[in-house]
Amino acid sequence: MAEPSLLRFAVLPVFERGNGIQTVVFSCIEIGARITSGVTRFPPGGGIPLHYHNCDEQTTVLEGDAEVEIDGQRQRLGRWDTAFIPEGSHHRFANVGAGPMAILWVYNRTDVTRTFAETGETVPHLSPRDVATLRPRPTN
Repeated sequence: MAEPSLLRFAVLPVFERGNGIQTVVFSCIEIGARITSGVTRFPPGGGIPLHYHNCDEQTTVLEGDAEVEIDGQRQRLGRWDTAFIPEGSHHRFANVGAGPMAILWVYNRTDVTRTFAETGETVPHLSPRDVATLRPRPTN
């Protein structure tokens, strides 16, 4: 059973995703949680490639102007707007505003994977290959 945890944003590790996109994880298996949650911050014009997960996702815009694409449908989202994305739905988020954009995301499991639509590559969530810009696979 998990113990209660207080997570101080200022001291949590920052995962650099490339192109100025940064992620901070809150709840995860390392603290005994049965969910995975965190915040991702995007600079103006920043976005992540089209992908899908092995679990449901709920994402809330905390600041800025976002565009979400889910299964080919694009919508603008503002502060506090929330998207529910079922397991297997192709999606992506982008910052379409002039200032920073941040989203709070929650997954309903701890062994989250991301499969990139462009390449079909599946990677563990926030592993070194889980980046904002796709790059070629290493050859060795």
